[in-house]
Amino acid sequence: MLMKSKSVPREPGLLYKVGLPVLGPVAFVGLWWLLIVVFHIRAFFLPAPPDIVTALVHNTSILMSAAWVTLRETLIGFAIAAIGGLLVALALTTSRSVRRAAMPVLVTINAVPKLAVAPLLVIWLGFNQTPKIVMAALLCFFPVILASMTGLISTPPDFEELARSLSASRWKTFTKVRLPGALPQVFVGLKVAAPLAVVGAVVSEISNATQGLGYVLAAEAAQSETAIAFAAVALLTIESIGLYYVLVGLERLLMPWAREALA
Repeated sequence: MLMKSKSVPREPGLLYKVGLPVLGPVAFVGLWWLLIVVFHIRAFFLPAPPDIVTALVHNTSILMSAAWVTLRETLIGFAIAAIGGLLVALALTTSRSVRRAAMPVLVTINAVPKLAVAPLLVIWLGFNQTPKIVMAALLCFFPVILASMTGLISTPPDFEELARSLSASRWKTFTKVRLPGALPQVFVGLKVAAPLAVVGAVVSEISNATQGLGYVLAAEAAQSETAIAFAAVALLTIESIGLYYVLVGLERLLMPWAREALA
């Protein structure tokens, strides 16, 4: 009797990997354009995609310069929150007593409306880029801490027991067992925090309007230049999406064992 050979799952094709992720945004833009045409919505209220592209082309120099300012603030603030959040999470997971004492303080800080703090940051830190960086870091900080703590305290006890039975030091146990096991949760926190970093930078730029895409957005909206304002929003969206997919690439690089789940 012949044995049936097991069918090997086929590798997803180019249409699956590239076509489907592109299809969603294209359908969204098409529906947006269709609604404007069907309901005769004036460009003053909601510009059509071609109007936004035209505004972007005609104001490339101003928009690209502002985008670079916002991107720099976002990346610095996000890096501070990522590194600081991971270190704080590590400190909190070393002692249950420290964690119980510190968590109410962190929750209280996170509960403070960040928009209300933006003007105070200008008073404390001045009219430079520092308040924008601090705001971006503040919005990112708590999600990174919470996700990293969840990952670090959820290491299976059997793994730690195995490391101890092999006479592994605390450092080796951390680097070989706890940290790799926590990486999925750490990246969840980072990916949640990535768009918040952009939001923090823009909120602070609008409050302290001197430069950046938030400044362009506020200035052009005040002058009813809706197409340029939407072009600034589009660039902010691109920055947020780009940062997210950089993290996805880094996640795939650091966790090769989880590539199938991340596909």
